[in-house]
Amino acid sequence: MSNKLVFWTGILGVTFFGMASLLGGFQFENYNPISQYISETMAIDTPYGKVLRFFGYIPSGILLTIFSFAALKKFPKSNVTKIGFCGLGIFYGIVTIIVGLFPCDKGCNKELIDPSVSQVIHNLTGLLTYIFVPISIIFIGVGLRKSKKQYGLSKFAIICGLICILFVGLLFSDPLTNFAGLY
Repeated sequence: MSNKLVFWTGILGVTFFGMASLLGGFQFENYNPISQYISETMAIDTPYGKVLRFFGYIPSGILLTIFSFAALKKFPKSNVTKIGFCGLGIFYGIVTIIVGLFPCDKGCNKELIDPSVSQVIHNLTGLLTYIFVPISIIFIGVGLRKSKKQYGLSKFAIICGLICILFVGLLFSDPLTNFAGLY
């Protein structure tokens, strides 16, 4: 796979995810991306949930998985970088596919009152994403530190990973916060 194709696979994966997230909010009159989870836009029984899952989130997950594993061959060889890209591919790419196949209950059932099997799978895989993706991003950054050519990307990845950990910590400290969507 050429460098350009790997690049565009990643860009398209993020674009599909971003567009599905953005468009999903328009199906509700009072949707608030600051206080509500993205998952609520593709939940069971939402007007366009299936469309968003099958034409937005699932293709995004496929593209991000392909990007992550193809990127392994394009960056300097390092076990730390390899672990990072594998983690990104599994816990962001593949898990995004799983989350799309197992949407949360309507409203995302934040209190987990009699959750469906789909809700339980959705929450478990989402939890894995929140835990392992920031760490994977940091691993990529640490692995790229030795490369003079990738040093800027290395610093950026480490900073982004640390910011992600901060926001995940805030979310885990109060999952029912009015800022859950932002975190």
